Amino acid sequence: MTAEVRQPGRSDARDNRARILAVARAVFATDGLDVPIREIARRAEVGPATVYRHFPTKETLFAAAFAEPLELCSAIAAEGLAAPDPWRGFSMVIERLMEVHALDRGFARAFTSLPHFTADRDRTIQMLLRLIHRAKRSGALRADFVLEDLVLALMANDGIRADSPAARAAASRRFAALMIQSFQAHPTPAPLPPPARLPLTAR
Repeated sequence: MTAEVRQPGRSDARDNRARILAVARAVFATDGLDVPIREIARRAEVGPATVYRHFPTKETLFAAAFAEPLELCSAIAAEGLAAPDPWRGFSMVIERLMEVHALDRGFARAFTSLPHFTADRDRTIQMLLRLIHRAKRSGALRADFVLEDLVLALMANDGIRADSPAARAAASRRFAALMIQSFQAHPTPAPLPPPARLPLTAR
């Protein structure tokens, strides 16, 4: 009888945790990281105490919410390193990272600022540094390129505002193509992806 009574409680707790994480990912992606816990709790239809029971601090909620995108970034960097052509691998990583960031406004800030991500983030950064070194040695990447230039491009990419995720992704692809051409040691004009329709006034 005791086990039968406790099982629904454990099931409810799992459901609450999953719902909180789903809401947090959606809210951080659309509204950034400054959304208060009470707003996340309201949208998840639980009390703030329930959120804190699963995630004692806002940082632990951030870390759990962005664990999957961070793993994706690491996988993208690893795929770039595995590419036989260093420049093609470097370019693919720029394109993919920018698309991830364009579709998730909260993740770009989380990746660069949250202490819970330090170990995983550092592992990804080490892969990116190796990718940059390979591309430079191949002669395709300009010699004065530094990791901070990639961070700068990602910060600019994170500012893309559009009326739909599809439009943001399209704008990101075009911006990535422009950045990749500017990173080349010997730039050669190439066709850009189609432009995206973007608002021409600040929001």
